[in-house]
Amino acid sequence: FLLDSGIDYPVLAGYPVSPKDEEYVLVNNKCQCVTVTSKFVPSEENPDEEILVRNIRIMVPLKARENISDPLSPLRTTFVYRMSELCKNCEPMEIELGGVIHQVQQGNSCEEPQSCYTYDRNECYSSPVPLLYHGEVRHVPAALTPASCFAE
Repeated sequence: FLLDSGIDYPVLAGYPVSPKDEEYVLVNNKCQCVTVTSKFVPSEENPDEEILVRNIRIMVPLKARENISDPLSPLRTTFVYRMSELCKNCEPMEIELGGVIHQVQQGNSCEEPQSCYTYDRNECYSSPVPLLYHGEVRHVPAALTPASCFAE
């Protein structure tokens, strides 16, 4: 796999791993199975100083398909992780400018689809399944992630 940190290092705010922990989760991307955390640790050169350490945890799904919605597609052999894409924030938010409320996004290139190496449990994935109906084979969509497809 390829881990590309890019040129720019985004500024991130995180949330604690647990209430007692001083390690913060910066990125938790379930679609690409990546978690990035950071914490301050004593410096080896100067124990009175603390340095910021980032940990990148990547779980590579061994049986991921090139097309995750097609169980018959070939197995994926290439995984690309770009820190700039993992860290972008595409959640829209509202800001007020001159008395007018505007919808804005903090990230660039949010329109481009994200490569997904496993099922993102927030997305609905389906695959056509052959069904014999009155002597005729019809392909009907079957939910691969039912909890996401049939959420209330």
